[in-house]
Amino acid sequence: MALNTMENMPGTGEVGKKGLKAGQVGLLSIIVLGIVTVAPAYTIAPSIGPIAAQVGPQMPIVLLVGFVPMFMVALAYKELNAALPDSGTTFTWASKAFGPWVGWMGGWGFLAANIIVLSNLAGVAVDFFYRFVADLTGNEAIAELSQDKLVNVVTCLVFMAVALWVSIRGLETTRNVQVVLVVFQVGVMLLYSAMALQKAIEGASETSVPFDWSWFDPSQIPSGGALAAALSLSIFLYWGWDMCLSMAEETKGGHHTAGVGATVTAAVILAIYLATTIASLMFAGPGEEGLGLSNPDNSENMLTALAGPVMGPLAILLSLTVLTSSASSLQSTMVGPARALQAMAFYDALPARLRAVDGKGVPRVAVLLAGGISAAFYVAMRLLSDNVLNDTIMALGMMVCFYYAVTAFACVWYFRRTWFGSARHAVMRLALPLLGGIGLTAVFVQTAVDSIDPAFGSGSEIGGVGLVFIVGVGILALGVLVMLAVRGRHPEFFRGRTVPLEAAE
Repeated sequence: MALNTMENMPGTGEVGKKGLKAGQVGLLSIIVLGIVTVAPAYTIAPSIGPIAAQVGPQMPIVLLVGFVPMFMVALAYKELNAALPDSGTTFTWASKAFGPWVGWMGGWGFLAANIIVLSNLAGVAVDFFYRFVADLTGNEAIAELSQDKLVNVVTCLVFMAVALWVSIRGLETTRNVQVVLVVFQVGVMLLYSAMALQKAIEGASETSVPFDWSWFDPSQIPSGGALAAALSLSIFLYWGWDMCLSMAEETKGGHHTAGVGATVTAAVILAIYLATTIASLMFAGPGEEGLGLSNPDNSENMLTALAGPVMGPLAILLSLTVLTSSASSLQSTMVGPARALQAMAFYDALPARLRAVDGKGVPRVAVLLAGGISAAFYVAMRLLSDNVLNDTIMALGMMVCFYYAVTAFACVWYFRRTWFGSARHAVMRLALPLLGGIGLTAVFVQTAVDSIDPAFGSGSEIGGVGLVFIVGVGILALGVLVMLAVRGRHPEFFRGRTVPLEAAE
């Protein structure tokens, strides 16, 4: 199908009208796609162990504390999306608030986070694919195939190719596939939590512990560094709901539907995570022995270790739900970076070819580019890291903190003339976004400092510097270099002519 670029020329500060197909998804569908993109089964599987290793039984309070700045930023997104509904989200909003340089780097941070998570999604899908096949056939040797680097990389590329194929078929196909998968995913996660809670109460595990309200006491967290590391991981758990807002131009009801969908998604995800974490903590305990959540032998995929003891013959359902969670999120996550690339091209901040859409309103070239870069990143990380999943999660947390903080501060500054117009504006446009941005900036700085030490991640290093730091900070430094190179070919954007500075009245 031919791509259309002639009708989608860049405007002069005008949002929308990029050729994306309006009215494709409603509120329920946007919530489903948001939950699938966050992928609770996928995200909790490689995160619960590292969080336990950092803060022990204080996991529930870390999840709550990590949710607070994320929810504050969600409100900032909602305010900006109501005023400036645009698929470029952080890129467009930061450009209007602070100018092209900050806007371009905000867009780069968003793209980097998505590319990192796409590679991580593929990696988890590979692990659980072979785990599922092993459970299905009763042949444990099959599960070990995921540890073979060649087999792992080839399988990962196959998963990405399938995800790309579904993505370029349009949002209608995406929606229909995801509705079924999200119901299955949430259902199995709730079943796992209920069974873990029941067995913990029955004392079925030697390491089980009773529920204790002290788990919600932040003063018992070992150190500030441990808190920052755990918060970075918890931020990864919540990341992805903003995909709802990148589709504001394609939803029924526009920005209102997208904003409500993002808020509901964030609340549902919090409930799922607390249920899963508390049930797992009660069943397995926080220790390093046996099934303990801090056992380093199980940290990369804790749910794999707990599935059998908790669910017995139904454990195959958990393997299948993590597999479908990561595979389906891999496909739905393509939505965000593809539309960000298309928006940046639309405003003449990237090559014009990326603004092209096909007859279904799909930015096909942008989708293929996002998928291709993600595949290359995964291959490189698999070759460099001994624990690619944990290292990419840590690096992803830094990227998310960066561009969410930029978005929060953009909200504050864009609405500066309306701060004291009402009590609501003072809270929603000044106080909460500002606090959220400051909180995420603090986590970013602390994580960056701590990750210089290779021990912060898997121990992988280059020249004595931790791989997490190199990936996280290095990608931002690379963004500055790319921005300088792009500036020469796209001067109009960097002169502030395609997205001029604005402030809400």
